[in-house]
Amino acid sequence: MSVASHDSVVDKMGVQKAIKKTSKVTHASMKDYKFRPIRESTVAREMTRRYMNDLLEHAETEVVVVGAGSAGLSCAYELSKHGVKVALIEQNVAPGGGAWLGGQLFSAMIVRKPAHEFLDELEIPYDDCGDYVVIKHAALFTSTIMSKLLKSDNIKLFNATAAEDLIIKQGEVKGVVTNWALVAQNHDMQCCMDPNVIEAKVVVSCAGHDGPFGASGVKRLRKLNMIKEHPGMGALDMNTAEDAIVNKTREIVPGMVVAGMEVAEVDGAPRMGPTFGAMMMSGRKAALEALKLLGKEC
Repeated sequence: MSVASHDSVVDKMGVQKAIKKTSKVTHASMKDYKFRPIRESTVAREMTRRYMNDLLEHAETEVVVVGAGSAGLSCAYELSKHGVKVALIEQNVAPGGGAWLGGQLFSAMIVRKPAHEFLDELEIPYDDCGDYVVIKHAALFTSTIMSKLLKSDNIKLFNATAAEDLIIKQGEVKGVVTNWALVAQNHDMQCCMDPNVIEAKVVVSCAGHDGPFGASGVKRLRKLNMIKEHPGMGALDMNTAEDAIVNKTREIVPGMVVAGMEVAEVDGAPRMGPTFGAMMMSGRKAALEALKLLGKEC
């Protein structure tokens, strides 16, 4: 007796979808539980073939989103609703950035209104506290938005992947240079490990604030003299910071949009603090900017 079984149907669009059937789990059903047989080589082939197909498919894409924190996830989610082909790049194994927790290792996530309307769309429960809402655990936001956007056929997450550089042609950003994150972190231990590339019509940089990989997009643009300065984020002021981050989310050079804390890095805006509404709304605005650049403006 199986714990759960899955049948499939083909919808009107010809897409095969699973129909979940659940069965009651009992001691009897779990006694002498046995999986169907499989060869180890089958597992290896499935993982390798599917990943290589994803690399082939996304060597050229419409949008590359660099950084799968709260801003990058929100951007990719918004783009997923418009059928845009997206490669979402995250240096860590686990996407989500700082959005797995609130501030200082605390669990709750605070979101100031009116950004709570996005939580309503995602069907994330919260406590309404007047001018702001509280999600009981930040991981509830992160896991929910990831589960929704990763179901989209047009979104591919490449985690454990670093954006080492930009592709720039005639003053316009045309994609990103990628490598395995572990390689990027240990180039001094390698004699040579050349990178890979993803060409894109639009790059959305959500790499966060300064750090080993943080603010990588704007730091590279500054080194190439494509932007005049990179002052870094200012001291904390939540009321000023969140508005500034959303309002200044924009295309800073042809082909490249900045979002999230990377906006504060390039503009010297105050750091945000342990609230996340600006990250969500900045990501959504970045998606709208990308759609405009693609000629798909809403």
